Amino acid sequence: MLLSLIVASLLVMGSPGPSTISVTAVGAAFGLHRSIPYLAGLIAGTIAVLLAVATGLVAVLLAVPQLAPVLLAASAAYILYLAFRIATAPPLSTPDGTVAAPSCAGGVLLAIANPKAYVAIAAVFAASMLDPWTKVAVLGAMIVLIHLAWLLAGAVLARVFRDPVWSRRVNRVFAAALVVTTVYAAL
Repeated sequence: MLLSLIVASLLVMGSPGPSTISVTAVGAAFGLHRSIPYLAGLIAGTIAVLLAVATGLVAVLLAVPQLAPVLLAASAAYILYLAFRIATAPPLSTPDGTVAAPSCAGGVLLAIANPKAYVAIAAVFAASMLDPWTKVAVLGAMIVLIHLAWLLAGAVLARVFRDPVWSRRVNRVFAAALVVTTVYAAL
């Protein structure tokens, strides 16, 4: 049962989405060291989502008829904005230490506004027959490992993001993946 929870979390939570795509882009643009605060924010925010799902808070909020559409619309608008920014981003330039890297608070905000996180975590959490505390511990560890893997991928792909032709292609694929995975998760 534990192995199935790990595999399910890798497949569902580790697939491209707002959080994983953004940490990959930040890793490519700013390198590992300067990306750590943003990574920490994404992890903290995603763990907050995990706890909100595990405690039933998300179910309570979505049960309020007037609140659910507002939350979903705000999340959708934010994801579309991010997809547009990714798709139209210019190729990376040579790293500039004077440009501020995204903050921890930015990571927390993205994680909390990420509709895919709620759907993916809820699906994996509900599918497992393990006790809730074990699920929270395992999924918390998976959140850290998944985000770290995507950050490392971004740092490795930095060269690709600096080539104008490949950068445009990769950005468009990431933007499309962001929209498609979010729509799929929401449906």
